[in-house]
Amino acid sequence: MPVMNSATGRELFASKGCVACHSVNGVGGEDASPLDAHNMEVGMNPFDLAAKMWTMAPFMIQAQEEAFGEQITFTGEELANLTAFLHSDEEQHEFTQDSLSPEILEMMDHAHENTPGEEAHAEELGHDEAN
Repeated sequence: MPVMNSATGRELFASKGCVACHSVNGVGGEDASPLDAHNMEVGMNPFDLAAKMWTMAPFMIQAQEEAFGEQITFTGEELANLTAFLHSDEEQHEFTQDSLSPEILEMMDHAHENTPGEEAHAEELGHDEAN
C-alpha cells in the first residue's frame, strides 16, 4: 500500500480539478456531491474510492471532457493521497478559497457573491463558529 498523505491529497484535489465539481469545506463546485470528511465512510481505502469512481465513470468522464477537454487520470499513489485528504477533517479545514490559485478559481467558475464558500455552507457542513 502506498503511504497516504492528506496534504498532498489536498493539493491534488485542486490541481486535478476535483474541486471544479465537488466541494470540500464549502469550497468547490456544486455539480457533484460534497466530499467532506465528516460525511465520509469511516476507513474507506483507495480501492473503495476507485470502485466508487468507476461506478460513476461515464458521468465523470463526460463532465471532465466538457470542463477540461479531456479525462482526468490518477495514479494509485494519487488516489491514496486523495483518500487521505477526503478522510481528514483537519486537512480539509486548510482547504479554503484563499488557498486556491487564480487558474483553479477560474476553472471552478464558482462563487457565492461576496461570502466565502466555507462560510456560506457552514451549517450544511456541520461546522460551527468554533471549527
